[in-house]
Amino acid sequence: MKKILHIVESFGGGVFSFLVDLVGNLSTDYDIVIAYGKRAQTPENFKEYFPENVKFIEIKNFTRSIGIKDIKAFFEIKKIIKEEKPDIVHLHSSKAGFLGKFATNTKRVKVLYNPHGFSFLMQDVSKFKQKIYFLAEKIASLRKATIIGCSEGEYKEALKLTKNSICINNGIDITTLRELTKDLKIKELGFNNLKVCTVGRIGAQKNPSAFNQIAEKLSDIKFTWIGDGDDKHLLVSPNIKITGWLSKKEVLKELNEQDVFILTSLWEGLPISLLEAMYLKKICIVSNCIGNRDVIKNNMNGFVYNDLEELLQIIRNLKNEDLDKIKENEFENIENTFNIDKMVNEYRKIYNES
Repeated sequence: MKKILHIVESFGGGVFSFLVDLVGNLSTDYDIVIAYGKRAQTPENFKEYFPENVKFIEIKNFTRSIGIKDIKAFFEIKKIIKEEKPDIVHLHSSKAGFLGKFATNTKRVKVLYNPHGFSFLMQDVSKFKQKIYFLAEKIASLRKATIIGCSEGEYKEALKLTKNSICINNGIDITTLRELTKDLKIKELGFNNLKVCTVGRIGAQKNPSAFNQIAEKLSDIKFTWIGDGDDKHLLVSPNIKITGWLSKKEVLKELNEQDVFILTSLWEGLPISLLEAMYLKKICIVSNCIGNRDVIKNNMNGFVYNDLEELLQIIRNLKNEDLDKIKENEFENIENTFNIDKMVNEYRKIYNES
């Protein structure tokens, strides 16, 4: 049985959900080890989300910021790879991707890398830093590894770094979601008491300032941010509720109570929260960035906006849209394109190719 070592610094949010679904569906086919960095949004009981035969190793020097601890994390990774002797090293997010590629003997071990949103696409840093991040990715791409874009847009960005890139769309586990939501009744859209929400870490990527501006402009509508984060002080509009970090079941329950799901993201890979909102047939309105626009097609299965005024107009004009058709289309997209079975089969194929 092949051994797969997943290395993940950002062990929370969408990346965590991605690994729960991927590993949960492949744990009987492979010997799986997860080397992780603990984040504020990492569930305290995270091991309970995974099958019992999955092994966990904490990388104590994994931190979000760049610093001296990265050198220590590099040697931790190197030691883990030496001791575990994996057949495949599967890296997740930019920092794990950079350190993991150089810590692995790529002549002996197959290396896969999921950016989950390239660091050089970050909009909360200077153009100079973006160029530095791109250069770092370009240098790391000289190591023998396959980049896996989780959306068509991310795949196109990967091709700028190396031809050794493929696309495997993120997908969600419909069976698990059906079980977690079996006691919930899908909420009918209520125009007289419209409820708008988003899901994720309250940080620069999700653009909480824009979310707050929208809430201030639409003061008669209730807004909910499902999640938590360092930038929650930016959500000051009195009609915004912040739930804090919730379990998956609690997130789905809260999401089900909403009418409209919005993503004001500055950059994305392919957000799991968006797919879950589509599964629950929420009206999805998303910013025009990679990941979002790879899933949502305007007036077909949701709406893509270019600026805040356009977003406001979309919300105000919802009564005039064929929302039943949009809900039907987005649910079909989940069943046919962004589902876990399709995703897992493609990962199984690439694992078995080595």
